[in-house]
Amino acid sequence: KQDSDMKTKLINFLEMTGFTWMVPMVRLGAGENAREQFSDMMTLIGLPVIAIVVFLFVWAGAASQVKTSLGELPGPVQVWQQAQGLYAEHKAERDKEAAFYERQEQRNAKKLAKHPDAEVKIREYTGRATFIDQIFTSLVTVFTGFLIGALIAIPVGVACGLSQKLYGAISPLVQVFKPVSPLAWLPIVTMVVSAVYVSDDPLFEKSFITSAITVTLCSLWPTLINTAVAVASIDKDLINVGRVIRLHWFTQVFKIAIPASLPMIFTGLRISLGIGWMVLIAAEMLAQNPGLGKFVWDEFQNGSSDSLGRIMVAVLTIGLIGFLLDWMMLTLQKVLSHDKSAGR
Repeated sequence: KQDSDMKTKLINFLEMTGFTWMVPMVRLGAGENAREQFSDMMTLIGLPVIAIVVFLFVWAGAASQVKTSLGELPGPVQVWQQAQGLYAEHKAERDKEAAFYERQEQRNAKKLAKHPDAEVKIREYTGRATFIDQIFTSLVTVFTGFLIGALIAIPVGVACGLSQKLYGAISPLVQVFKPVSPLAWLPIVTMVVSAVYVSDDPLFEKSFITSAITVTLCSLWPTLINTAVAVASIDKDLINVGRVIRLHWFTQVFKIAIPASLPMIFTGLRISLGIGWMVLIAAEMLAQNPGLGKFVWDEFQNGSSDSLGRIMVAVLTIGLIGFLLDWMMLTLQKVLSHDKSAGR
């Protein structure tokens, strides 16, 4: 009985966190039908692995046939070598940073030994951002823009869902601004930020603010629309009951409207985050925010024999991070809504 409970809890955990492909292994270890579990493993693990291997072989064969001004299109082996090189550069830069601060500490220690009352300072390291640093910059930027968008879209969406008149008033604006490209927003945002965000000691770089706001403007619409439609689709009896028992509007929203709309709200958030991640790369290229977009642009401008391979590393990294962001949102949806079937 205890083993069965542990197996059930482990399977529930794996399904909630998106590791469904491990469930057949757990069932197999628990002594369930081997043929059935091997069949599930083939479906969940074998087929994706085969597809990836076929893709790598096709990529390797096709890459050697494509000649560019910088040489052959890099295949999987060359891209992997460039990825290793970028990581080695990151480690070397971190070693330089550590040595830089160590030298300052040694100088300050000698200075204090001679003059205990002397004032010492630690200068910030100003070395170049590595590929790993640029990944984290992009993640901070996209989450900033996404969270601002969600904080705007969800309340407005709930209000629109509860009021048909408000929804009818805002709908034309949503339909007009929803398809606008980030390349169209970026010049406007850049000029507004330059005019408004004026400081001798700014807390954030203007390029960061510009990129984050551009992400916000392009990513908030799916969440707003999904939230409005979800709230408007709630069983009217639930809303009427809330009014009959005179629930405060705040309680109606957080106890009735949002819980009932949660699956569609999360669907909108997942789409918004995906759009925000795509928009970010273009925004960083033009705003020169030191993230992955700027890395791709700099390598394109560099035009060295390694540039194509490095750009391919960035492309695969962008895709992998996009997949992980979607997995994270889907897992959060399953945990908060207790719905293991979400996303199927």
